[in-house]
Amino acid sequence: MSIPSLPSYAMPHEPASNRVGWRPDARRAALLIHDMQDYFLSKYDVTQAPIPDLITAIVHLRDRCRDLGIPVFYTAQPPVQPEADRALLNDFWGPGLTAPEHRDGARIVAALSPRPGDTVLTKWRYSAFQRSDLRERLRAQDRDQLIITGVYAHIGCLATALEAFMQDVQPFLAIDACADFSLEDHRMAITHVARRCGVSLTLDEIFNALARDAAIPSTRETHAS
Repeated sequence: MSIPSLPSYAMPHEPASNRVGWRPDARRAALLIHDMQDYFLSKYDVTQAPIPDLITAIVHLRDRCRDLGIPVFYTAQPPVQPEADRALLNDFWGPGLTAPEHRDGARIVAALSPRPGDTVLTKWRYSAFQRSDLRERLRAQDRDQLIITGVYAHIGCLATALEAFMQDVQPFLAIDACADFSLEDHRMAITHVARRCGVSLTLDEIFNALARDAAIPSTRETHAS
């Protein structure tokens, strides 16, 4: 019933065959770091692929986004969830990190600790939009694109991409800044986003798209001047 121990696998880096030609724009995008909590990563051998590559990739992308003034959002499940709030998740996954022995796992991994100015959303369901004000926050900052990273690609990352599309936010799944239950599941998420609701891009493709906006001063630079 709980999340099983997950196998190591090589992080995919191959570009996807996307249905649409959207590209992230630093003036329109926000970054989502999805469920990168100790509990969820503890299901892997964190010394083996894809986890070291995953963390390094998200760190590099997060830092680039900060340089460009792109807002950074996190999701994190709370360590205490009343049964009525957790509801159907209990049937699929049991108590998860709400079990007393796992509550210390609610921390976001140290390498990705949120910084001042970042937003941490309380995560209640697969989609980051459910029971959160993510859509309103994006709208308030004139953001209609969401770059999605983290775990697990075929569950919460995919659900968030689907809901972003249904709320007129262009989702971008970062192919090599996500991890999943298996390489098969990971590829399924990449393909589904590419075919049905958004664009799946490698980090190189994301960085190349953002490079055209490199001349835009970051929020910090603007405030400093």
